[in-house]
Amino acid sequence: MGEVYAGWGQTLTIAIMAIALGMDAFSLGVGIGMKGIRLLHVLQMSLLIAFFHVLMPLLGLLTGSYVGHLLGQVTAYAAGGLLVLLGTHMVFNSFRPISSEMRGTSHRTFWGMLLISLSVSVDSFSVGVSLGMFVNSVFLTVLAFGICGGLMSTVGLLLGRHVSRGLGEYGEALGGAILLAFGLLFIF
Repeated sequence: MGEVYAGWGQTLTIAIMAIALGMDAFSLGVGIGMKGIRLLHVLQMSLLIAFFHVLMPLLGLLTGSYVGHLLGQVTAYAAGGLLVLLGTHMVFNSFRPISSEMRGTSHRTFWGMLLISLSVSVDSFSVGVSLGMFVNSVFLTVLAFGICGGLMSTVGLLLGRHVSRGLGEYGEALGGAILLAFGLLFIF
Protein backbone atom coordinates (compact mmCIF):
# COMPACT_ATOMS: atom_id res chain seq x y z
CA MET A 1 0.00 0.00 0.00
CA GLY A 2 2.89 2.36 0.74
CA GLU A 3 4.26 1.92 -2.81
CA VAL A 4 0.87 2.84 -4.31
CA TYR A 5 0.72 5.98 -2.15
CA ALA A 6 4.29 6.92 -3.09
CA GLY A 7 3.40 6.54 -6.78
CA TRP A 8 0.33 8.76 -6.41
CA GLY A 9 2.32 11.28 -4.40
CA GLN A 10 4.94 11.50 -7.12
CA THR A 11 2.24 11.78 -9.80
CA LEU A 12 0.54 14.60 -7.90
CA THR A 13 3.87 16.39 -7.45
CA ILE A 14 4.60 16.12 -11.17
CA ALA A 15 1.11 17.38 -12.06
CA ILE A 16 1.38 20.39 -9.76
CA MET A 17 4.84 21.25 -11.09
CA ALA A 18 3.63 20.89 -14.68
CA ILE A 19 0.81 23.31 -13.93
CA ALA A 20 3.22 25.70 -12.19
CA LEU A 21 5.51 25.72 -15.23
CA GLY A 22 2.51 26.04 -17.51
CA MET A 23 1.62 29.26 -15.66
CA ASP A 24 4.68 30.86 -17.23
CA ALA A 25 3.42 29.87 -20.70
CA PHE A 26 -0.06 31.05 -19.70
CA SER A 27 1.18 34.48 -18.60
CA LEU A 28 3.22 34.93 -21.77
CA GLY A 29 0.19 33.82 -23.78
CA VAL A 30 -2.03 36.42 -22.13
CA GLY A 31 0.47 39.17 -23.00
CA ILE A 32 0.86 38.04 -26.60
CA GLY A 33 -2.87 37.43 -26.99
CA MET A 34 -3.56 41.02 -25.96
CA LYS A 35 -1.43 42.24 -28.88
CA GLY A 36 -3.73 40.34 -31.22
CA ILE A 37 -2.99 36.91 -32.63
CA ARG A 38 -4.52 34.76 -35.36
CA LEU A 39 -5.88 31.33 -34.46
CA LEU A 40 -3.32 29.64 -36.71
CA HIS A 41 -0.53 31.34 -34.77
CA VAL A 42 -2.17 30.27 -31.49
CA LEU A 43 -2.00 26.66 -32.67
CA GLN A 44 1.56 26.95 -33.97
CA MET A 45 2.91 28.65 -30.85
CA SER A 46 1.10 26.25 -28.52
CA LEU A 47 2.56 23.26 -30.35
CA LEU A 48 6.06 24.75 -30.20
CA ILE A 49 5.69 25.46 -26.47
CA ALA A 50 4.41 21.91 -25.89
CA PHE A 51 7.39 20.52 -27.84
CA PHE A 52 9.90 22.51 -25.82
CA HIS A 53 8.05 21.66 -22.58
CA VAL A 54 8.78 18.02 -23.47
CA LEU A 55 12.34 18.45 -24.77
CA MET A 56 13.73 20.72 -22.05
CA PRO A 57 12.55 18.67 -19.02
CA LEU A 58 13.70 15.49 -20.79
CA LEU A 59 17.19 16.93 -21.09
CA GLY A 60 16.92 18.14 -17.49
CA LEU A 61 15.76 14.74 -16.24
CA LEU A 62 18.72 13.03 -17.88
CA THR A 63 21.10 15.60 -16.40
CA GLY A 64 19.42 15.38 -12.98
CA SER A 65 19.60 11.61 -12.96
CA TYR A 66 23.33 11.77 -13.58
CA VAL A 67 23.83 14.49 -10.95
CA GLY A 68 21.66 12.51 -8.51
CA HIS A 69 23.99 9.53 -8.80
CA LEU A 70 26.98 11.78 -8.18
CA LEU A 71 25.49 13.60 -5.18
CA GLY A 72 23.98 10.60 -3.39
CA GLN A 73 22.45 11.65 -0.06
CA VAL A 74 22.58 15.39 -0.83
CA THR A 75 20.21 14.96 -3.79
CA ALA A 76 17.02 16.19 -2.06
CA TYR A 77 18.75 19.33 -0.81
CA ALA A 78 20.21 20.10 -4.24
CA ALA A 79 16.84 19.52 -5.94
CA GLY A 80 15.05 21.65 -3.34
CA GLY A 81 17.60 24.44 -3.61
CA LEU A 82 17.26 24.51 -7.38
CA LEU A 83 13.46 24.73 -7.15
CA VAL A 84 13.68 27.49 -4.54
CA LEU A 85 15.95 29.51 -6.82
CA LEU A 86 13.76 28.93 -9.87
CA GLY A 87 10.54 29.74 -8.00
CA THR A 88 12.03 32.93 -6.57
CA HIS A 89 13.25 33.92 -10.03
CA MET A 90 9.76 33.38 -11.52
CA VAL A 91 8.07 35.41 -8.78
CA PHE A 92 10.47 38.35 -9.21
CA ASN A 93 10.25 38.18 -13.01
CA SER A 94 6.47 38.36 -12.88
CA PHE A 95 6.70 41.91 -11.53
CA ARG A 96 9.37 43.16 -13.95
CA PRO A 97 8.38 44.85 -17.18
CA ILE A 98 8.85 42.86 -20.39
CA SER A 99 12.40 43.27 -21.69
CA SER A 100 13.03 45.26 -24.84
CA GLU A 101 14.40 42.15 -26.59
CA MET A 102 11.15 40.23 -26.03
CA ARG A 103 9.07 43.27 -26.91
CA GLY A 104 10.86 43.46 -30.27
CA THR A 105 10.35 39.74 -31.04
CA SER A 106 7.43 39.20 -33.40
CA HIS A 107 5.18 36.27 -32.59
CA ARG A 108 4.02 36.29 -36.20
CA THR A 109 7.25 34.87 -37.66
CA PHE A 110 8.49 31.29 -37.25
CA TRP A 111 11.78 32.44 -35.68
CA GLY A 112 9.92 34.73 -33.31
CA MET A 113 7.60 31.93 -32.24
CA LEU A 114 10.57 29.59 -31.85
CA LEU A 115 12.47 32.09 -29.68
CA ILE A 116 9.44 32.86 -27.52
CA SER A 117 8.59 29.16 -27.11
CA LEU A 118 12.15 28.28 -26.15
CA SER A 119 12.44 31.19 -23.71
CA VAL A 120 9.25 30.21 -21.88
CA SER A 121 10.39 26.57 -21.70
CA VAL A 122 13.91 27.07 -20.33
CA ASP A 123 12.61 26.97 -16.75
CA SER A 124 11.38 23.42 -17.34
CA PHE A 125 14.99 22.30 -17.89
CA SER A 126 15.87 23.36 -14.33
CA VAL A 127 12.81 21.66 -12.90
CA GLY A 128 13.71 18.57 -14.95
CA VAL A 129 17.16 18.56 -13.34
CA SER A 130 15.56 18.67 -9.89
CA LEU A 131 13.04 15.96 -10.71
CA GLY A 132 15.68 13.82 -12.41
CA MET A 133 17.36 13.33 -9.06
CA PHE A 134 14.44 11.31 -7.71
CA VAL A 135 11.58 10.82 -10.20
CA ASN A 136 10.81 7.32 -11.47
CA SER A 137 8.58 7.93 -14.50
CA VAL A 138 10.34 10.01 -17.15
CA PHE A 139 7.56 9.42 -19.69
CA LEU A 140 4.81 10.61 -17.34
CA THR A 141 6.84 13.67 -16.38
CA VAL A 142 7.60 14.90 -19.89
CA LEU A 143 4.07 14.07 -21.05
CA ALA A 144 2.54 16.09 -18.19
CA PHE A 145 4.89 19.02 -18.80
CA GLY A 146 4.17 19.02 -22.55
CA ILE A 147 0.40 18.78 -22.18
CA CYS A 148 0.23 21.46 -19.49
CA GLY A 149 2.60 23.80 -21.33
CA GLY A 150 0.69 23.44 -24.59
CA LEU A 151 -2.80 23.71 -23.09
CA MET A 152 -2.00 26.57 -20.77
CA SER A 153 -0.32 28.57 -23.54
CA THR A 154 -3.39 28.02 -25.72
CA VAL A 155 -5.71 29.16 -22.94
CA GLY A 156 -3.47 32.16 -22.22
CA LEU A 157 -3.28 33.19 -25.88
CA LEU A 158 -7.04 32.92 -26.34
CA LEU A 159 -7.83 34.52 -23.01
CA GLY A 160 -5.40 37.35 -23.71
CA ARG A 161 -7.71 38.53 -26.42
CA HIS A 162 -10.44 39.10 -23.83
CA VAL A 163 -8.96 39.98 -20.41
CA SER A 164 -6.64 42.47 -18.76
CA ARG A 165 -2.86 42.15 -18.58
CA GLY A 166 -2.76 41.79 -14.77
CA LEU A 167 -4.00 38.20 -14.89
CA GLY A 168 -0.88 37.02 -16.71
CA GLU A 169 1.48 38.61 -14.21
CA TYR A 170 -0.28 36.96 -11.30
CA GLY A 171 -0.23 33.61 -13.12
CA GLU A 172 3.57 33.62 -13.39
CA ALA A 173 3.89 34.72 -9.74
CA LEU A 174 1.59 31.87 -8.66
CA GLY A 175 3.62 29.33 -10.67
CA GLY A 176 6.84 30.61 -9.08
CA ALA A 177 5.33 30.43 -5.61
CA ILE A 178 4.32 26.80 -6.19
CA LEU A 179 7.86 25.85 -7.29
CA LEU A 180 9.29 27.74 -4.30
CA ALA A 181 6.99 25.83 -1.94
CA PHE A 182 7.99 22.46 -3.42
CA GLY A 183 11.64 23.42 -3.14
CA LEU A 184 11.20 24.19 0.55
CA LEU A 185 9.35 20.89 1.04
CA PHE A 186 12.28 19.00 -0.51
CA ILE A 187 14.75 20.76 1.76
CA PHE A 188 12.78 20.46 4.99
